[in-house]
Amino acid sequence: MIYKIIFVYLLLVNLLGYFIMGVDKKRAIKQKSRVSETALWQIACIGGAFGMYIGMKYYRHKTKHTSFVWGIPAVILIQISVLYCLSQFLTD
Repeated sequence: MIYKIIFVYLLLVNLLGYFIMGVDKKRAIKQKSRVSETALWQIACIGGAFGMYIGMKYYRHKTKHTSFVWGIPAVILIQISVLYCLSQFLTD
């Protein structure tokens, strides 16, 4: 049961990460109010890093920002490590 909850949560937060990159890209093109980088990092850190990474590539957004180019993959690796450790803890 807990695995289903985690899966649904990660699915939703990664969809949010993906779509928020698209929203921010469209706002950037139209020179409208933008999504703050703090908000983007918060979404990444609560589990949406993979979706944001895919959104970065698909929308070609934030790809020149070194902090995102290196930071988002680093967050993904940390999240994979946490999920692995959590799965070990839950199976014991």
